[in-house]
Amino acid sequence: MHVTQDGPREAPPLVLIHGSGASGATWDPMVARLAGQRRVVRVDLPGCGRSPAAAAYDVPAQAGRVAALLDELGLRSAVVAGHSSGGYVATALAERRPDLVGALALVSTGPAMDALLPEPFLLRALLGPPFGPVLWTLRTDAMIRKGLLATSARPVELPDDLVAGVRGISYRTFRKVLRANSAYLRERSVPERLAALGGRVPLLVIFGAADPRWDPASALRYESVPGARVEMLPGVGHLPPLEAPAATCDLMLTCTAVGSGVPPAAP
Repeated sequence: MHVTQDGPREAPPLVLIHGSGASGATWDPMVARLAGQRRVVRVDLPGCGRSPAAAAYDVPAQAGRVAALLDELGLRSAVVAGHSSGGYVATALAERRPDLVGALALVSTGPAMDALLPEPFLLRALLGPPFGPVLWTLRTDAMIRKGLLATSARPVELPDDLVAGVRGISYRTFRKVLRANSAYLRERSVPERLAALGGRVPLLVIFGAADPRWDPASALRYESVPGARVEMLPGVGHLPPLEAPAATCDLMLTCTAVGSGVPPAAP
């Protein structure tokens, strides 16, 4: 996988995992602020951004790839943050390799399939048959920007690298990723999976109070996880790293791995 690192190598590690149809550039507006206090590691999941396609995209397999990367980097007990479906990969990583995950931060991560809201028309047209495969090949940068902004609740600046990364994702890859994410949720909800960890992994949940992709009220389901902290961002949609980067940064910097010896950042 393509990986980008920022910040001091000796600082506590913070691993950032993007969601479906995106790339590590999702986090661009936050990196400078985070890198002042953390070793920031961003990945492009298989088939996204600058990472090549893979044979399989099931969530545990993607978590395994992230685990292999962290092993290669020699990182342990990292704070692992996932945006949207990147939160499923982060959760699966905690399930498979708890030694690698000292704390979790889930940003706009839908807890279960019944919390999913109807998709905007443009996204339905791009993703579903019969027109999806054709429209996908005809996407322009303007169409990609419009599709991404359909999930926000306020005007935002989209990084050019993010748009370029989305353009490079194939229709086939994206459909496989979506099916894999749905299968992971149908097997067991995210709060159930995290509750099964017995509170051993501190959990921060950040959700936009105006999220058009997932029912914002569904974020409260994470309160069933022992020790979970749920933070709602007023007037923010599905893209907190782009819509409210400063507020999202400040919250994530308070998420500290157990035993790290690093005090939470002042709010």
